Parts: sequence; C-alpha cells; structure tokens
Amino acid sequence: MRMGMDYYPEHWDRSMWEEDAKLMQDTGISLIRVAEFAWSRLEPTEGCYDFAWLDDAIDTFARHGIQVVIGTPTCTPPNWLVKEYPDVLPIDHQLHPHYPGVRGHRCFNSPSMRRYSALIVEKLALHYANNTAIIGWQIDNEFGLQECNCEHCNLRFRTWLQDKYGSIDAINAAWGTVVWSGEYSDWSQITTPLGGTRHKNPSYLLDYKRFETASVVEFQQMQLNILKEHCPNHFVTHNIWSYPMSLDYYKLCENLDLVSLDYYPSTSPEKTVASGYSGALTLDLTRGIKRQNFWIMETISGPPGCWMPMWRTPHPGFIRAFAWQCIARGADTLVHFRWRSAPSGAEQFWHGLIDHSNVPGRRFEEYRGLCQEVQKLAPLLEGTKVQSEAVILHSHDQYNAFQMQPQVDGMDYFDNIKTIHRAFTKLGIMTDVLNENEDLSGYKLIVAPSLFLLDPELASRMEEYVKNGATLVLMPRTGVKNQNNVCWIRPLPGPFADAAGVVVAEYDPIGRDAHTIRWQNKSYSCSQWCDILTPQSAEPIAYYEDDFFAGQTAATVHALGKGKVYYLGTFPEEDFYVDFFQAAAEKSGIHFFSGLPEGVQISLRANESTRYLFLMNLTRKQQTVQLDRIYRSIINHRDIDHALIMDPYAVEIVELPRKNA
Repeated sequence: MRMGMDYYPEHWDRSMWEEDAKLMQDTGISLIRVAEFAWSRLEPTEGCYDFAWLDDAIDTFARHGIQVVIGTPTCTPPNWLVKEYPDVLPIDHQLHPHYPGVRGHRCFNSPSMRRYSALIVEKLALHYANNTAIIGWQIDNEFGLQECNCEHCNLRFRTWLQDKYGSIDAINAAWGTVVWSGEYSDWSQITTPLGGTRHKNPSYLLDYKRFETASVVEFQQMQLNILKEHCPNHFVTHNIWSYPMSLDYYKLCENLDLVSLDYYPSTSPEKTVASGYSGALTLDLTRGIKRQNFWIMETISGPPGCWMPMWRTPHPGFIRAFAWQCIARGADTLVHFRWRSAPSGAEQFWHGLIDHSNVPGRRFEEYRGLCQEVQKLAPLLEGTKVQSEAVILHSHDQYNAFQMQPQVDGMDYFDNIKTIHRAFTKLGIMTDVLNENEDLSGYKLIVAPSLFLLDPELASRMEEYVKNGATLVLMPRTGVKNQNNVCWIRPLPGPFADAAGVVVAEYDPIGRDAHTIRWQNKSYSCSQWCDILTPQSAEPIAYYEDDFFAGQTAATVHALGKGKVYYLGTFPEEDFYVDFFQAAAEKSGIHFFSGLPEGVQISLRANESTRYLFLMNLTRKQQTVQLDRIYRSIINHRDIDHALIMDPYAVEIVELPRKNA
C-alpha cells in the first residue's frame, strides 16, 4: 500500500528536480508516474529519440527511494507525426478530420499511428527494461471511443464483421436489415455510421460500438505485447475514466495486470454528498472489472479547472477522506494528480498539490499527514480485500443499447444503477458491481437492473443461482431483446418469464410523471416506467395506487428452488430501495448497518484472520454514528464510544472481531 504522485519533469527546470524528489521522500511518496504526454520530447523528430532527460529525472528520484511508472505517450501524437502522416487523425461522420487539440487526436486503426506507436513503445521498453527504478507501465491515457470513419476503420469494421458472422446473409438475418430496405448484397456496402447515428439500425449500431472497443483493445494489446516481451518483470496497467463509458472496460482490462482509475470527487458543497455515493459506485465498479484490488492513478489534489470553470478548493479534510474512501473500497496504491500546478498549457488551472506559488500550503500538509497514516497502517491492511455478499450487475452493452434507443424521458440505465447502489451504501451493505457474465456463485443477493439484452443462456445461469439459494431482483425492461439488439417475439420479461413467474400484460412509459405504489402498507413514488404485471406462479407484493392501472400488480416474488426471484415493475424512489433491500438482507442473512447518517459511508476490508471497518464522514457537517459496542481505533489508538461523533471529513478505522470468534 503506497502513495504516489503524477510528475512531469519535462515541465520543470532541471534545478527543481532534486528539491522535488527530496520533498517527496520526506513527505512519504514512494513512486511517481511520468512521460504519458511526453512523445515530442522523447522523439523530437521522426526516428530521433532522446531519453537522456528522462534518464536523469528517473535517476534523481531513484536516489531518494522513489520508484517509477512510465506512461506510453501514445495519447499525444507529436506535430511532426500529424503533419507527415495525416492518417493518424480520426475522421468524423461528415468525413472531416479531428485536428490536434488537447490530446487524444489519433485513430486506433491508422497504420501510421500503429507503426509509430509500436516504435516508440519498443524503444522505451528496450531502454528501461533493466532499470531497477522502473516497476511498471501505464499504456496510453484514459482511452475513449473516437467513432472514426476513415477508410482504415471501414476496412477493419468489415473484417471484424466477416470474422463474427461469416457471410452477408448472416448479417442481414442477425440485424433484421429487411426493415427500410437496408439489406446488404456486398461487403463493400457496409461502412461506419456516416452521417451520424440518427435512424440507424440499432443492431448495426451496437455491433459498431463493439467493434470500436475491439479497435482500442487491439491498439492496447499491440503495446502490451511489446512491453511484456522486453519487460516481463514489470506490471502493465491502463488508467480508465470514471463511469459511465461506452468503451467496454471488461474487455479493455482483461489482459492487463491490474486496473487503474482516475477519480475526481466533486468539491462543490452542493454535490459533495452525491459525489461521495456515485464515487463509491465507481470504485466498486473498478474493483469488479478484474475482481481484485486496484490502483488510483489520478485523484484530486486541488481545485480542477481547464475546459470548464474551476471547482471549489477541497475543504479541509476532503483530500484525506476521499483517499481513505478509495482504500476502503479496494485501492492498494494512490497516485495524486499532480505534484505542482502547471504554469503553461491547457491544464494550468487543474491544480496540483502545490500551487503556482511553489509554496507548500494547507492541502500539502493534509496530504503529508495522509501519507504518514497510510505508511503506519499499510502493514495491517496489506493483503486485505473487500468482501461482499450482494452484487449489482452492470454491462457496457446494456448501457450502449439504452443510449442508442432511450426508452422514455428520464430513464437512464446508469442513473438507475446509481440509485440502487446508493441504497446499498446507505445500508452499509458491502456490494460488488460485476459484469453480468461473471460467475455469481456464492452471492446471496443479486440485483439485475434492466437486462434489456438477454439471451436464454444468461437467464438459465441466473435461474441456477436462484435455485441454489440466491435472491434475484429483476427490473423493468428486462428480456426485451436478444444480444443482437433484436426484440424477442414473446411476452416480457422474455427468457425470464418462467423463472420470475410473471408476465407483463401491458406497460406505460410514464417518464418523469410521478405515480405511487404500495408495498408493506407504505406508499412510495415511482417514475420512468410502469409494467402492469400478471402473476403466473408468482405472488403479488406491491400494487399501483393511481392511473388506469390502480390496483394492478406492481411487483412480485416467486419461490424457485432454495431462492426467490423478485420482479419490480417500476423504478421506485430511493426510500423504497432502502426499505426493500434491508428486508431482503434480513431474509438472506446479509449484515447491514442501519441508521447511517446521510453522507457517512462504511466499508470492510478483510483477510482470512482480520477484518477492518472503515467509517468515513464524506460531508461538511458533524455527524453521529451509533455503534453496537465500543471499538478500538487503529488510527489513533483510542476507544470509540457507542455514539461516535465524526467531524467533517473525519475517518475512523477499527478492527472487528473475527467472524467465527
């Protein structure tokens, strides 16, 4: 468990490196990330490489015990490359090139981009393979989808489709191209979405998104192969953005050694509480990509500001509290962005730990204290992991399908996951967020938000989990389509109808209109969607209270083997989820923490012998947490009373008794 810093030696006079390295060492920083934007300094002109300056910088920091992660610089193609080889630029749907801007101006399928990327990565790998200060590599920076429409992307898209479907007839059948006379008779007729995506075939669009992910993965794999060949003892990662994203992170990170996340919680007083909950979801999603602990490769050091107005400066305690939130949810290393605010360039006001004054201030001292805490507690927390009994399913394919065809005003796939996850977080229920194709054996509670795309195989696997004792919660717009984005010709919820014991007789896309349901003698508001349910073998548990479907079934439960399947026919308010999941947790034997104040989060990291409970007040106000007993703080070695008073952004960590003690 380590603390690190993003550092750009090329931005600073060499006379500053030694002083920076010494101060980092004194502060408790043990690693830096460098060079991910430095292509023009590493290769000033085509084929002329200059690593001497980076060698000197690495040697300077190594003398102070600081190790290095090198970022491959392929996010920022230099001007000479763009001028001499313009095919590196992505082409938009109107066939206009995206010219160099902030960064990221490259087509992943460009032959020139691939060739020169491979050359610079191989030169770096060969040069630093035996440098003992180097511990790992970050490929590129914050991959996204370019939606490029150049001829190279068209050719590769056709090849990708040929590999997947084999024939034009198979594509026509899978996509239903007979609609609007869209049938293909030759491969050359298939292109990327020229003219934009409006009114395009949704099956075609979903496959195009999948192809885009495949292009990024292939571009990354090219670099990964080079790094693994020449630097087999170094780890390789990539720093993903926060969710939601169209790029499929599960496929992107499959072959990497570990996942890294760039995490910037909002400093706005109005958004801090909500940001803390959405941040918890992002951290749980990141942990779920490879089902293992992860790194934070960038996180907040000061007020961000660049292409948007500056945020508020982090309130006292903010940097520390959100760093501990990351650790509490599975981060083993934290790298803050950045050491010092940049004097020039687009990110001048995306503040670092030290301002342009170059005088360490309040935020720096808070960070220094954080480093000391992490160093002190690292031996205890090393090897611990988050352990969960509940899981929420997530899919980039589902997200993309809903983005292509919004079902109703106000309905958002990822926002609905946020609300569900926030309810779990408020209950203190440790929750994994996993790809829907993962093995879910052992989870007691599985929540599947809107499995819009659903094949019988996935439904069958879910059914087996239920028969073996799991509780499964299904939600509206489940089983609408198959994996080709074509609607099932059968009653909803499609392949889940038998397992759920219910069919959807009719539905009403109510959007932002407010309606109510009644569950366990209490009324709750609902919105977005109303499935009017006809129970088959299921038991009604909730009813609509208004509109033409008043009195009709809104939710059901169906006993199946040793478990149960719940079907919620609408999207209720958050209070419903809190009450509903608490009841489900009680029935499933899942531990929950009732009465957590708004904005206070808990998390649990454990190994085979020890469990550590993290309590974090991620708000600007004092909060009181009621505990079931007196605990001992491992941060300051004091007893914590039953009524724990937590100051703004306070953090406590206590050791829990062993489960079988």
